[in-house]
Amino acid sequence: MTYVVTDNCISCKYTDCVEVCPVDCFYEGENMLVIHPDECIDCGVCEPECPADAIRPDTEPDMDQWVEFNRKYSEQWPVIITKKDPLPEADERDGETGKLEKYFSEAPGEGG
Repeated sequence: MTYVVTDNCISCKYTDCVEVCPVDCFYEGENMLVIHPDECIDCGVCEPECPADAIRPDTEPDMDQWVEFNRKYSEQWPVIITKKDPLPEADERDGETGKLEKYFSEAPGEGG
């Protein structure tokens, strides 16, 4: 099992999860985070820390696409190990549907 970040993170990018991760398996894109599924140790401490409820275990239905999505971008984006402020539109976008199609950016984040 692994944990993955879903589209609920897009345009929010809360980083509370990064601070509690014991293995630094989060990677930062311009407007979201992902988890490297091969580095995640399945401890689950990140899941309750996410204000947007964007982190899910891969054992939930229809998570295969998100495992591959997280794998792809974790291999392209820089690792993030310190908490940062969420995106300015985070409160407004939290819980919005269709964020992958509307807002996703493949651009890497700053890392850190």
